[in-house]
This record gives sequence, C-alpha cells and structure tokens, in this order.
Amino acid sequence: MQCKNCEQPLTETNCYCGDCGAKVIGHRLTLRYLASEVYQGFFSIDSNKPLRTFVDLFRKPEAVIDGYIQGVRKRYINAFGYFTIAVTISSLFFFVFLQFFPEYLSLSAYQQPDMTAEQIALQQKWNRLIFENQTIVLFLSIPLFALISKLIFLRNKKYNYTEHLVINLYAYSQISIFMVLLYFSTIWVEPIFYGAMLIAMPVQVIYYSYVLKRLYGLTLSKTLLKVLLFLMILSVVFIIAIAIALIIMLFTGQLEALIEAERAKQGISYIASSAIN
Repeated sequence: MQCKNCEQPLTETNCYCGDCGAKVIGHRLTLRYLASEVYQGFFSIDSNKPLRTFVDLFRKPEAVIDGYIQGVRKRYINAFGYFTIAVTISSLFFFVFLQFFPEYLSLSAYQQPDMTAEQIALQQKWNRLIFENQTIVLFLSIPLFALISKLIFLRNKKYNYTEHLVINLYAYSQISIFMVLLYFSTIWVEPIFYGAMLIAMPVQVIYYSYVLKRLYGLTLSKTLLKVLLFLMILSVVFIIAIAIALIIMLFTGQLEALIEAERAKQGISYIASSAIN
C-alpha cells in the first residue's frame, strides 16, 4: 500500500501519509462522504479563515502580515491566497459592472457640458480599457510599491524586499476587497457609486499608512513623513511613465491626433460661445 499523492509506502493502519501529510482515502466517493467533505470545508474551524483574515487585517494587521512573515500559516490565509480571493471578487464586480451598468463608463456626473459625442465615446472606450485591465495593472504595480516601501525604510532592516512584497500583497488585497464590497453596495445608486469611486485612492493611502504604522511601530508624525516620501517617489515614477507614454505617442502619431482633437474641441466651444453672445 502506498500514498496516492507522493507514492510513499504506507501501512494498513495509517490514516495520513507520514511524508506529505495527505489523508489516506481507501474507498470510492459516495454522496454521504461528499456531503461530509463539503460540511468540513465550510463549517470546520478553518472555514473562518477568510472572515478572520479580513477582520484582523483591520483590527491588527501586524498579527496577520508579520505573523505570516514569521512563519504563522494556520490561522490566516496566506498572502497569495488572499490576493487570489481579491482578484476573483474584483473580476466578478468588473463583469457585473460591464454587463449591467455599461452606461456608468461615461461617468456622466463628471462630463463637461461642451463634450461632443465623439469625446464621450472616447471617454467610455478609455474607461472600459481601464476597468478591464485594472487588476493586471495593479498586480504589476505591487513589485513597484514594494520597492518604494523598502526604499523609505532603507535604514530599518526589519523586513527585506520579499517581505515588503508580502506586506503590499496583503494591503492591496484587503483594500481591494473592501472597495469592491462598497462598490457592490452602492452601484445601484449612480451618484453614491461615483462618490465611492472618488474615495478609493484616499482610503488606500490611509490604510497603507495604518499598516506601516502598526508593522513598524511608528509615531503619527513619522508615519506621515514616510507616507509623504512614498507619494513623492511614486509621483516621480508616475511623471516618468507619462513622459515615456508621450514619447511613444509622439513616434506613433497618436499625440498629434490628440492635439488636433483638443484644438477642434476649443474651436467648437469658441463658435458656440460666439453664437450665444
């Protein structure tokens, strides 16, 4: 008799493999056994992990994040598992949003009165592109955020770069889940939904500040200084990214088209104002 997972030899009395820890299954699946598996999966002590992780990342994020870094694995969901949950929930929201609320892509509450139909269509196309790729962009941004957070704590050797990746994975996942739940609860009322979208960035900054304060035991003044430094470095990176995008648009001819569209918009506005006067 051997383990079906790692093929290590087993005795007839073994209930679990001593090498890989897998449960020894010696019978065929039945409805009763499947029901017991479902029950254990949802109502055992481990089934509280998602809720416990979510609550404690607000109550005591150092227990979750620093605990994982120090080797705690049983009490909370690991960083990548929690990130997977965040991506799944976000993907579900984006699907619902694009399928049932596509008119929100125009962000009508923030449109200028003199916008043409072409400009509104362009805005909708751009907003759809942002929504469809937001998860990918933010996932690719996590290594950058980890690098910046490591730089602002360069003299403090408490966490290395990989551990800062874990910190940012947990922090991003937590605020992503929170905001998506807020979006789901407000999407039915357009003005409130737009308000929820407006507070997304401030909430993220505040939560990141809170996490770093708890992990490093910072005072309020030091926390504010670290956050300002983080935002300054991020702003420089953002400006560089915009400059690179403009250079690419210049060489591909898209920049000239954008300038012409803006000139046409100004011309239409001038004609309209002249006609009114």
